[in-house]
Amino acid sequence: MLGIVIPAHNEEQLIRECLSAVRTASQHPALMGEPVETIVTLDDCTDATGILASCCGAATVAIRARNVGMARAVGATALLARGARWLAFTDADTLVSEDWLAAQLSLQTDVVCGTVSVLDWSPHGRHAALLQTHFQETYFDRESHRHIHGANLGVSAAAYLRVGGFRHLACSEDVSLVNALVGAGCSVAWSSLPRVVTSARTDARARGGFAGALLNAVAQRLAESTGCAMRPAIAAGA
Repeated sequence: MLGIVIPAHNEEQLIRECLSAVRTASQHPALMGEPVETIVTLDDCTDATGILASCCGAATVAIRARNVGMARAVGATALLARGARWLAFTDADTLVSEDWLAAQLSLQTDVVCGTVSVLDWSPHGRHAALLQTHFQETYFDRESHRHIHGANLGVSAAAYLRVGGFRHLACSEDVSLVNALVGAGCSVAWSSLPRVVTSARTDARARGGFAGALLNAVAQRLAESTGCAMRPAIAAGA
């Protein structure tokens, strides 16, 4: 069985689209009908995320930690207990491609680190064009990249268990896991084949995560172009 883990904190606006894309990916012909189970870890959700996830056919487990590392770990543990041989991780604000899961498995490796793309930069308002330019100039969406994203990550059950899984970190849990896997001698594919589209939202769910990195990029580019630091209002997504 193949397992997909999605951590979520109050994602009622996005979870249905996310799970629809995941469901399509789980039915790809290249998977040869192998069962795929998806679990959404509801981390301190106070909205309808859990109800909507269940209506979409995903299993759910609830925690109250506001900790993405723990959320991914709890979901992974549940799927391993059900017999998952491969764990694929994405995020609730992300849409995976139709062949996302098949592409991960086709690489025949212990670990797959994929890239991300962003189609809609509008959440950043008047800074959208600046941020898009920065991303295009500094992000390497190609084979042999060295990006690590929890929104596009796959690992074999054996390798995951070998290093003890995700640490309960509030951010950079994905980097910590991959570093541990590399240190343990696991084979890693740094590939752009598994495709996902993630959001450029300004309300970061995990401080220090992708949304936070985008805001820091805006601050950096504005500082470079104006010679002064970005005002707090802009840093907050104004």
